[in-house]
This record gives sequence, C-alpha cells and structure tokens, in this order.
Amino acid sequence: MIFDVAECEQRLGYRFNDKILLRQCFTHASYANENKSKDNERLEFLGDSVLSVVVANYLFHHSTRPEGELSRMRASLVSEDALFLSLIHI
Repeated sequence: MIFDVAECEQRLGYRFNDKILLRQCFTHASYANENKSKDNERLEFLGDSVLSVVVANYLFHHSTRPEGELSRMRASLVSEDALFLSLIHI
C-alpha cells in the first residue's frame, strides 16, 4: 500500500508544509532500500529524543522523587511496550 499524504492530512485534520518529509516519516528502511528513497530511521531517532525530553520535563516539574527514580520512570514511560499499550487505549 502506498502512503497517501492527502488521506493522512484529512484524517489528522492538519495540512503539512513539507509533504516529502511527511512521506519520509512513514517510510520503512526496507521499502526505502528497494525504492532508493529516504527512510524514517533518523526521524525516529529525533522523535524518540524529543519524547524523552518532554517526559523528563513533565516528571521534573510534577515529582519530587530523586534523579535515579525519575530516570527509571522516564525510561519506562517512553519504552516501546508502554507506547504500544497507550495506542491500544486510544
């Protein structure tokens, strides 16, 4: 199935300025290798980093727990399993 930019924008109710970047964020490395295009791995790295900063900021301002506990909490909240489970409940 080819990624449909217009359908994505319609479902999200948002129009993206950079359609190429939007398509890239949904492009798996295996598809990119076969089709000589850019994959989403660098964007995934950036997104993971941003998510970690946002969660760290929230925990810092809403908890008085020590750094070690905050680090474990952040790691738990941004883990693949936790994020997958949060999607199931949407």
